[in-house]
Amino acid sequence: MMGTMSAAERVPNLPESSAPEPGARFASFDDAYGALTPLMEAIAAVVGPHCEVVLHDLSRGDLDSSVAAIVNGHLSGRTVGGPSTNLGAEVLRDPSIDHDAHGYRGRTADGRELTSSSVYYRDLEGYIIAAFCINVDLTPVQTAMNALGALVPEVRQDVVERPKELVGPDISTVLDDLVEEAIATVGKPVPSLTKPERIRILHLLEERGAFRIKRAADTVSARLGVSRVTVYGYLDEVRRG
Repeated sequence: MMGTMSAAERVPNLPESSAPEPGARFASFDDAYGALTPLMEAIAAVVGPHCEVVLHDLSRGDLDSSVAAIVNGHLSGRTVGGPSTNLGAEVLRDPSIDHDAHGYRGRTADGRELTSSSVYYRDLEGYIIAAFCINVDLTPVQTAMNALGALVPEVRQDVVERPKELVGPDISTVLDDLVEEAIATVGKPVPSLTKPERIRILHLLEERGAFRIKRAADTVSARLGVSRVTVYGYLDEVRRG
């Protein structure tokens, strides 16, 4: 395994008493390597070939060749001995804080979007010595979503097409749906409706044959908060118009 720097050669972290405790600590990077590498294959096997799992050796402070182990390296094009990322540079710039991050977005060099998590491990003195990183390529999901989207006709934003048929367990339910749908087209609460807006609602209901349903006037008057006489008066205006 790769050698480690002495404590004197590394940038010190916070004192042991105040250093963050993100997880288990290891006596050396070799110990971290032995404990963490079995997890890499397990995670990649569950998530699939679009999941890259990387273990970085940060004990040497060498970002150019920090990759100590990697599964599904084809995702980023890296192999053992490959480089770290900008996050590794941030960690080494200030190793005293907790750099663990979960579910953040990343991007490959060829433009593929990633969702990633990174966990940093420290030695017994509190120095960051390892980074355990998971990168999931979102391309398969995005491709599937695009394929599914192509199967759904595009809905014009300026036109809301009402359903041609309303199916309910009984005719009163169908009538209720017709009334609610007509009210929704106005886009205002019933108490705020003006007379022209109520007439517009009745016009929509008349177009859809709602008043051919028995006791439709009772349902409409109750829902609009007006009398049956008013409903019939509005309906006369609609039919004359």
